[in-house]
Amino acid sequence: MAKARELDLVEIVPNTRPPVVKIMDFGKYQYQKAKEAQQQKSKQKKTEIKGLRIGLRTDDHDIEVRQKQTEKFLSAGHKVKIEIRLKGREKAHQHLAREALYNFIKSVVIPNKIEQEIKRFPGGFNVVIAPK
Repeated sequence: MAKARELDLVEIVPNTRPPVVKIMDFGKYQYQKAKEAQQQKSKQKKTEIKGLRIGLRTDDHDIEVRQKQTEKFLSAGHKVKIEIRLKGREKAHQHLAREALYNFIKSVVIPNKIEQEIKRFPGGFNVVIAPK
């Protein structure tokens, strides 16, 4: 029947008894599936992780600039990864670095939540925050 209509015999559900088949144009079927997949992909919300790096001795004005950047990223719906780098003897004062990170997060005006708690890495600490 499929050859008479110049169409393809496509197996839809192969695991059932008997298998479900359909007479259709296979090229058109593939095109429709690709189009549906593209629409699903475009409907997904894409969040990007933006990064900020501060130091333990970063000046107040520079902290304010970073704070405004963080607020801009959060208002756009992005997650923000904040790193605090420790150099030399600063590595001995890890409690100050944690305190500086908490103070920085508290200073951000836009409501946020901590997505990943403060983690230690070889150069310092980092934390990921996201908008509420």
